[in-house]
Amino acid sequence: METKGKVIKCKAAIIWETGKPFSIEEVEVPAPRAHEIRVKIVATGICRSDEHVIHGLLSGSEFPIILGHEAAGIVESVGEGVTGVKPGDKVIPLFMPQCGKCVYCRNPNTNMCVNCSIGKSEEPKDRIVTFMCKGKQIHRMSNISTFSEYTILHESAFAKIDAKAPLDRVCLIGCAFSTGYGSAVNTAKVQPGSTCAVFGLGGVGLSVIIGCKVAGAAQIIAVDLNKTKFAKAKELGATDCISPHDYDKPIHEVLTEMTNGGVDYSFECIGRTDSMVGALQSSNFGFGTTVIVGVAPSTDKMAIDPMLMLTGRTLKGAFFGGWKSKDWIPKLVSDSIAKKFSLDELVTHTLPFEKINEGFELLRAGKSIRTILTF
Repeated sequence: METKGKVIKCKAAIIWETGKPFSIEEVEVPAPRAHEIRVKIVATGICRSDEHVIHGLLSGSEFPIILGHEAAGIVESVGEGVTGVKPGDKVIPLFMPQCGKCVYCRNPNTNMCVNCSIGKSEEPKDRIVTFMCKGKQIHRMSNISTFSEYTILHESAFAKIDAKAPLDRVCLIGCAFSTGYGSAVNTAKVQPGSTCAVFGLGGVGLSVIIGCKVAGAAQIIAVDLNKTKFAKAKELGATDCISPHDYDKPIHEVLTEMTNGGVDYSFECIGRTDSMVGALQSSNFGFGTTVIVGVAPSTDKMAIDPMLMLTGRTLKGAFFGGWKSKDWIPKLVSDSIAKKFSLDELVTHTLPFEKINEGFELLRAGKSIRTILTF
């Protein structure tokens, strides 16, 4: 049936109220306007950031809402003025857009963009895309909302990728892999022969380990309370795995002793302010670099002793691994196809979209690394 220019009715997972489970509903997805495309989502991953929104822990989220920000799909139709993509092309939605024109996009030292939803209380009215369900407007996460069979993307918020790309794997490049891998190779700029500590062994943390290994780190110490993740961490490049439960002293003291004064690079991939401080304390007091990768609840605040910084440490943040998204996502997909790194090890579960609540239970129980939902 011809759908171009028409409203599409399709399945989506809606969170109607804070803390409630997902409800599979029929939603109405509008036709793309100028500078937009409509995409059929094929595969979408479950991320801890989605879980934060469910429980009202990230500012700016309104309910009812369709979550999801890590996905891959196929272009269904193209709005006026969009160039370089056509129906049938494979794309990855970008929660970190790249317009290529703003003050951020023109600056080589950041991957932020004026079109990014981070820190905004609301979008300009001409950019709001209206999804409807049961007569109500449904809000969207990061302006992409991939927990829907079809979605609308602004021209700055998608990257066209190789037609050979397996969508149920490269969807991870939409968040987890790019965020972790880029935090090591872009943000920290891990050097050959260095020592690294990675706090948190979810999909992002394991991707940091891949990046540290590719960069030539000599020692990569994986830190997690869940020892069932250690085998996978070692498979991907960790040289040591430790659990704070096994020590009667703070984990940063353990790491400092293991590395003769502290690691060169530490990465917090959990989203807890106490582990962010611990990661900073574990870095070498004269030249260590700590990268905050995990997203903490917006109400949390981090308090540190200024002396931790005064001696020479560096504390940085990494959003989407520092990649300028439209420029780099197609290259990362091509590298994946060329087997320069493997995404298979990050996927522990694949479920039909209708089992989304089961996927989130796996996340909460610590039984999954990445769960992929397929339509």
